[in-house]
Amino acid sequence: MESVFEIIAEPNRRAILSLLVSSQQSVGEIERQLRMPQPTVSKHLRVLRDAGFVESTVDAQRRLYRLNPEPLQQVDDWLAPFRRFWSAHLDALERHLDRMEQVTQTKKKARRRRRGANRERDKGEKK
Repeated sequence: MESVFEIIAEPNRRAILSLLVSSQQSVGEIERQLRMPQPTVSKHLRVLRDAGFVESTVDAQRRLYRLNPEPLQQVDDWLAPFRRFWSAHLDALERHLDRMEQVTQTKKKARRRRRGANRERDKGEKK
């Protein structure tokens, strides 16, 4: 049996999972949206279903697939220590951007004051 990481490493499977995040889809809908041949979509859905990533139900003549997020918990658990790393870096980036915004606003205020002073000076020279 393939590991969770081997299953989601395949780009077509990730694309299918991304589609199923928003709503359940039929094979035909997935095929049209991803522009993949039906046998390819079916093959990837079989792998995803066998691994527990998707569940299917029958609706009249068509089979509808929906995401089962439970297997993705393994990926989330594995990513947890890295999130702390990203979080620290994102916090530093946010502080840097806040400082940049403050500098930009200070410069804009200074320009407005200079423009206002120039206008006053120009008015005085015209008299």
